[in-house]
Amino acid sequence: MLFGGCTCLNGSPLSRRGVLRAGGAGFVSALVGTLVGSGRSTQAQRLSGAVPEVDRLSVRIVDDIIVRRYGVSQKLPGLTVERMQGNETPEAPPRATLMGEWGLSMHAQSQRGDQVRNILVDFGYNSVALLNNMKILEIAPESFDALVLSHGHYDHFGGMVGFLAETKGRLKKQMPFFVGGEDCFCTRTSPNGGQYGTVDRQAILDADLMLMMAEGPAIVADHAFTTGKIAQSGFERPLRSTQEKAGVVGGFGCFPDKMPAEKNTGAFIPDDFEHEIGTNFVVRDKGLVILTSCSHRGVINTIRQAQAASGVQKVHAIIGGLHLVPPLTEDYFRQIIAALKEINPDYLMPAHCTGEPFYDMVRTEMPGKVFQSNVGTRYTFTA
Repeated sequence: MLFGGCTCLNGSPLSRRGVLRAGGAGFVSALVGTLVGSGRSTQAQRLSGAVPEVDRLSVRIVDDIIVRRYGVSQKLPGLTVERMQGNETPEAPPRATLMGEWGLSMHAQSQRGDQVRNILVDFGYNSVALLNNMKILEIAPESFDALVLSHGHYDHFGGMVGFLAETKGRLKKQMPFFVGGEDCFCTRTSPNGGQYGTVDRQAILDADLMLMMAEGPAIVADHAFTTGKIAQSGFERPLRSTQEKAGVVGGFGCFPDKMPAEKNTGAFIPDDFEHEIGTNFVVRDKGLVILTSCSHRGVINTIRQAQAASGVQKVHAIIGGLHLVPPLTEDYFRQIIAALKEINPDYLMPAHCTGEPFYDMVRTEMPGKVFQSNVGTRYTFTA
C-alpha cells in the first residue's frame, strides 16, 4: 500500500532510502506487486480495432529552445498557425515573458463532436519555465485528461516533479500517466559520465495519478494513441546520446526483475531508447498528426510505427524533435529527407532537438511544408 509520501509494505511505512537498505530481488518483486496490486500502476488499454478520429486538434508548443515574437500567423488548407506577438499578457504590464530552454513540452487539445480532451506531452527541463509558460498561455492543469512522458531524458521530464507539486489537488484524481515501459525509469548518464536524471516514480504515485505502462500501442484519453515500442529497421542510425543502468537506488530507478536480462547487468550500458513512444491523432479526412517528442528511435521509424499501429497511411503533420544534429552528416540528412518525401506529409514542424543544418536543408527541399516551432506557437488542424 501507499501511505502519505512514502512507500509501505505489509502495512509498514518504508522511506525511499529504505528501498536501498532493504535491497534484494525479493524486496523489489514485492514492491512491484504492491504497486500493481494497489491499482496505482497498470498496463494501458491496448489499441484494437479502428483508431479514434477527431474533428479538430490544436497542438501548442509549451516549452522549447526558441522564443521568438512577432512571427507571422498563417492560415493554410486544414491548418492554422498562430504565432506569439508582443506583450504576451496584453491585459497587464509586461512583467512576465515566455521562457525558452533545452527541453520540450506540448499541449494537445482535441475535439470530436462536443467532446473535448486535453493532453500534456512531456514536461520540459525545469518546472519554472513550464509553469511560467502555462500561466501565460492560459493552459489550465485542471483540464488535463492524460499526461504522457515520451522517454526518460531530463529535458523531457525535468519539470515533472515541480509541476506535480504545484498542481497537487488540482489534477483529476487517478488521471492516467503514460510511459513506454519500465525502461523509462532507469538511471541515465550523458556521454561524459555526467548525471542525466532518473524519473521520480513515487512523485507520480503521490500525485494520485494512475501510472500506465504502454509497451504496445495504447489509447490515450479516448482521442489519441501511443505508438508503443518503435521498431528499428531500415537505414536510420539514431545517435546513442546516453547510457542507462537497471536498478533501484534510494527509491529511484527501474526494477531489475522487470528488465530484460541483457539490460540487467548492474552496470551502465548504451541506451537503446526502447521505451520511447510517440503520441498520435487521426484528424478526420486529413490523416495522422504525429507528435514525435525526440525521435531517438528514428523519425522515419516513429512515423512507420504510427502508421502500422493505426492502419492509417496518410500523414497530415509531424511535430516535435527529430534528433538530427551533428555529428550526423549531410548525406544522412538527405536520406531522411528522401524518406520524408516518400511519406509525403502535408506539414512538418521540427522542434527541440532538430539541428539548424537539417532544418535549413529540409525547408529548402520541402518548400511550403516546413514550419519552425517556437515557444507559444499553436498549430490547429481541422477536418
